[in-house]
Amino acid sequence: MSSPPHPNFPETSSDLSTPSNFVAGLKAPFLAEPLFDQFEDVTYFVKDHAGRYLSLNKTLVHRCGARHKADLIGRTAAEIYPKRLGPHFLNQDLAVIRTGKPLIDELERHPYPKRSTGWCLTSKWPVCDFDNKPIGVVGMSRDLHQPHDQGEIYTCVAHIIEHVKKNLDQVTKVADLTESEGLSVWQLDQRTKEMFGITTSQLILQIRLEAAANMLLETDAAVIQVATSIGYADQSAFSRQFRKTFGSTPSEYRRDRHAH
Repeated sequence: MSSPPHPNFPETSSDLSTPSNFVAGLKAPFLAEPLFDQFEDVTYFVKDHAGRYLSLNKTLVHRCGARHKADLIGRTAAEIYPKRLGPHFLNQDLAVIRTGKPLIDELERHPYPKRSTGWCLTSKWPVCDFDNKPIGVVGMSRDLHQPHDQGEIYTCVAHIIEHVKKNLDQVTKVADLTESEGLSVWQLDQRTKEMFGITTSQLILQIRLEAAANMLLETDAAVIQVATSIGYADQSAFSRQFRKTFGSTPSEYRRDRHAH
């Protein structure tokens, strides 16, 4: 014997065929919180336009030293985390909401209970309203499990990423970076592949091209200026690599994004 239809759902399955009807039929917003409550090595959260927690999983509660989810709801990261980290996390949230651009696999060191810390990869995406305007952020941080003797390699990768971001206009050779950190190219590549699924050279290229894409959208700089800002002396070489990565030339990328 079949159960009666839920009072909040359309009566026929065809009525659920569009995303808008499916969402309208939900009893409550689906925030995936119960799902992420099952993971001890992942923190999950949804925040509003001001970066205040609306939903979070049990692991995040534990990491923050709180007892209940209600202790964190309505507060920002700046109010919860240590002073050296909280404002940084809040600024990340507000940047994602302001720009509508996701933050993907940011390598970070997070505080754990009992004053310990650990490495994780953090990703954040904008939550948009029906007019496609960002009104919040949803995100997660995934622990990087490491043997006790590998922590220093994570630190080295973080140093290298920071160096590349601060010196985008310089041609960065992996061998030079590894030498300064006391690693071999093979060691660094192995760790980078484990963390990001790509080689160190690919990671460096990704960082530089993402910076170029942001500059194209956020400034009126000429394409050659964007190219030189990330270490390309030749605009043609930059345009070819940009097209290979993003599927369009820098000018097309800027025009298409601004059109939306």
